[in-house]
Amino acid sequence: MNPAAPAADALESASSKVKRHVLPLFLIMFIANYIDRVNVGFVNSHMQADLGIGAAAYGLGSGLFFIGYALFEVPSNVLMQKYGARAWLTRIMGTWGIVAAAMAFVWNDTSFYVLRFLLGIAEAGFFPGVVYYFTQWLPQKERGKAVAIFLGGSAFASVLSGPITGSLLSITGLGLKGWQWMFLIEGAFSVLLCGASWMLLKSRISDAHWLSADEQRALQKAITTEQAEREAASGGAHVSALKLLKDPQIVLFCFLYFAIQLTIYAATFWLPTIIRKMGGLSDFQVGLFNAVPWLIAMVAMYCFALLSARWRFQQAWLATALVIAACGLFASTTGNAVLSFVAICFSAIGFKAAASLFWPIPQGYLDARVAAGVIALINSVGNLGGFFAPATFGYLQQHTGSVSGGLYALGVASLIAAAAGFLTRHRRQDHTHGGQTAHRSAH
Repeated sequence: MNPAAPAADALESASSKVKRHVLPLFLIMFIANYIDRVNVGFVNSHMQADLGIGAAAYGLGSGLFFIGYALFEVPSNVLMQKYGARAWLTRIMGTWGIVAAAMAFVWNDTSFYVLRFLLGIAEAGFFPGVVYYFTQWLPQKERGKAVAIFLGGSAFASVLSGPITGSLLSITGLGLKGWQWMFLIEGAFSVLLCGASWMLLKSRISDAHWLSADEQRALQKAITTEQAEREAASGGAHVSALKLLKDPQIVLFCFLYFAIQLTIYAATFWLPTIIRKMGGLSDFQVGLFNAVPWLIAMVAMYCFALLSARWRFQQAWLATALVIAACGLFASTTGNAVLSFVAICFSAIGFKAAASLFWPIPQGYLDARVAAGVIALINSVGNLGGFFAPATFGYLQQHTGSVSGGLYALGVASLIAAAAGFLTRHRRQDHTHGGQTAHRSAH
């Protein structure tokens, strides 16, 4: 009998148990995170009617979230490593829930700006915190699967956000409007999740009472060994963002992801407004219609993933998705609200698929020693699209009475990104004598 077999079995069993215990909680946290981030898109007309917050102020306030998020993501990551993922994720949940609930009591443009900025600060570090938790609890071969499932929650959250938020907008009482109740209830839910994360997450593998002693030992040994190998491979080197940006390929990656996120967040924050123009719809019906493009996009993402795996030319598939997005955006500028909604559904096929098709390109190009830093840099730059898109749309809506100009600009940006995608290099992995692989960059 192979003496390593019992240890391998214990490691496999431990990994399965970890995923069963933490993944459902992380998915629920991600859904709450997404809803508290984008629920403001459903109350644009309500806040304008009740508080006089115009389209330009709404767009700017919606985007300020991403400025706070980008500025405080690195400090949040540093503090997370100091205090541990369990404690820091609980802190993040609690503070963002409190700020999200406080949105119920905004009274003018300035208070709206401040709270949206604070919400970005509060949420900063959530995604890297979850990924960091996985690195402490799962071996590498299982970690990728867990992260993929966790990321899949974003598409599911897009679908759920509309019906949930739309239904809460119908609540009234105690002198509060429906939009105020919506902020209070969704923020309170995140605060409750804060308690759940503290009780259900563990700081150390040895604290997990649901793992046997053999499973704890096997899992701890695997994690410790992998961490030592990563440190040896990196040599403790740290590469600054400024140095990374000297590589034209990395600058190109940042631009591509920025263009993709620009379109995604423009649709996220302004789709409910476009849907309302169809007329005669309740808040709940607006929420249901809002889920349709994201449902279609989920299916499209899966189909594109299958096609790109079978016929491997990632840049061509990315370009195809971006052209589809551009065509849908151009078509959505028609004056007919129903046709505009159908066109946005078509566009969602492209820009959501593009988001998933993009990442294998930089991952294939990058040296393993700088991959984590570059991916964080690309993600930070991409998230800035969440500021520019709603802010620009709000300005255009305020001064022209239409978002058609913004939709045209997004379509052009998607076409430029489609062409620029062919300039990227997707390097192959070079196999070494030990069966390991190392990415080589063009520095």
